[in-house]
Amino acid sequence: MEKILLVDDEEKITRVVRAYLEKENFEVAAVHDGRDALELARAGGFDLMILDLMLPTLSGEEVCKRLRREGNALPIIMLTAKGAEDEKIQGLGFGADDYLVKPFSPGELVARVHAVLRRYRPAKAALLADVMEFAEGELFIDTLRHQVRLLGNKLELTATEYKLLVTMARNPGRVYTRGELLEIAQGGLPTGFDRTIDSHIKNLRQKLEPKPDTPKFIKTVYGVGYKFEGEE
Repeated sequence: MEKILLVDDEEKITRVVRAYLEKENFEVAAVHDGRDALELARAGGFDLMILDLMLPTLSGEEVCKRLRREGNALPIIMLTAKGAEDEKIQGLGFGADDYLVKPFSPGELVARVHAVLRRYRPAKAALLADVMEFAEGELFIDTLRHQVRLLGNKLELTATEYKLLVTMARNPGRVYTRGELLEIAQGGLPTGFDRTIDSHIKNLRQKLEPKPDTPKFIKTVYGVGYKFEGEE
């Protein structure tokens, strides 16, 4: 059963759309603000997100931008009350896969969900939903099961440690600044101090690295931040 993340702050719309999707045998999780949507999308486990543009705490536009900036390819259908052609083009430019203007027919939305998923299913099957192996299988990350194993042993990571590891492991060699990692760790909130990340990385290395003082996977880029290294 494919799982849809439905994000809209209007209870009536959420209730009606959920009913239509569940009738089509989709599993639906609904949230009503942008911050929760971003957290759930980052955690994974969803096949598609229906995302309203106007949301409390964090706009749909910003949710979409941040996910795409992080390399998250979750399919997104954007909902908005704005109908001008340039608004639609802008919405697709944020990284949305489709765009539907309110008021809309729930039946049309369901048809668009099916159409977008048809485009993504082959790629998803080929990638096995982001199963990653590094160092000849020494490190194994399974985002479907939310598991990390080192030398066959399951690692008990905090939610923040897991998010940081998965984000960096998906882009080996890319250097992340402390500010970028702080945004990921705190769910997009622009608060805190860059050095907070140093503590999270230190704790992650203690669990992940055979020799934390000479790390094999998470390297420090002095004066900038951190990067992940490992041969898949």
